[in-house]
Amino acid sequence: MAALEAQKLSSTEETEVQQWITTSERLKSSPADASILEKLNTHLTSRTTLLGTKPSKADIAIYESLAPTVNSWSPEQRTGQQGHPHIVRHLDFVQNSGVFDLKVSDGDKIKVDPEEVLYVKPPTDAKAEKERLKKEKAAAAAAATGGETTLVDRTKAAAQTVVEKVVEAKDAVAAAAGAGEAKPKKEKKEKAPKPQKAPAVATPPAPHLIDLRVGHILKAIKHPEADSLYVSTIAMGDKPGTDDTEEYEGQICRTVCSGLNGLVPLEEMQGRKVVVVANLKPVKMRGIKSCAMVLAASPRLKEGEGDDHKGPVELVTPPVDSKAGDRVCFDGWRGEPEGVLNPKKKVWETFQPGFTTTDDLEVAFDGSVVEAAGKAEIGKLTTANGGTCTVKTLKGATVR
Repeated sequence: MAALEAQKLSSTEETEVQQWITTSERLKSSPADASILEKLNTHLTSRTTLLGTKPSKADIAIYESLAPTVNSWSPEQRTGQQGHPHIVRHLDFVQNSGVFDLKVSDGDKIKVDPEEVLYVKPPTDAKAEKERLKKEKAAAAAAATGGETTLVDRTKAAAQTVVEKVVEAKDAVAAAAGAGEAKPKKEKKEKAPKPQKAPAVATPPAPHLIDLRVGHILKAIKHPEADSLYVSTIAMGDKPGTDDTEEYEGQICRTVCSGLNGLVPLEEMQGRKVVVVANLKPVKMRGIKSCAMVLAASPRLKEGEGDDHKGPVELVTPPVDSKAGDRVCFDGWRGEPEGVLNPKKKVWETFQPGFTTTDDLEVAFDGSVVEAAGKAEIGKLTTANGGTCTVKTLKGATVR
């Protein structure tokens, strides 16, 4: 819960969160309200959380309002043709994800059987759907004109009649010819079965899937439309032609928006080395596309403590001898990162709670905090040659 409280949301997202919390209150008193349930299920059809990919306290509010009711739903209510499978999936994600820190005992969790799917919506035939819409549009146009048939319609009808008669004549000739002697049918050759591909080996989630690199800020300015944001031009080792990059001062760079205005002096952002998350999906922040994220440390919030967004905040500093584009990994969790993190898999949200700083002011990953890490070890954030990433003064901080 502390991680959610510390999360920064835009004013639009805050408004949406409040709207869903209001909906959750309505569901507490009317958990079987069909119109609300249908709206919620439709909203979650293509979303992992209520905000899309970003977890929030709204997800917890909906869970607390619906969990007792959904737990008693019949299989038909869950995954039947008129059921609400996306609500069930969302609540199951909330109760099992460490991001929400609900600590629901196994006995109190909603029991979900992934094999019990009663209805799967058939795929839409795009061509047939297009034809259906075309006919509906024509019917609507005919109704609007009082059902009158235009000259073009009559011409088409006449042409169709001619075509049908020609087809009938051909069929009659073919039937007469076939009455004399039936042609022997050609035997079909049996096709050899296609070799089955071996199933792809699923890569277990791990911190190394997050592409952490050294970045060099070439310039930083204040965002023209947002008081809390800086807009930085950062070289991070991309090759020419990489998507969402541009050349600046002879280097291939990305544009990155950071919520550090008022927390880190602008002059401290200029010409310095930082550590960036390079494979998050780009997002627009007040009209400017941000194509990476700058890592910074801030004090870890205590249980029940709210984030006032006043800092202090310290940028993560890579080793002095590192250069733009150098990979940095947590010792004990080294490996190749993904190209672009799939927002639905929640890799960043799963492992970020383990990003911390030690008493020696070194940035590290604490495996004991994240169950998916697989081992309760602490690994320092280092370059390939062993140089360690650090912060100035914050010990036991959260890094994001």
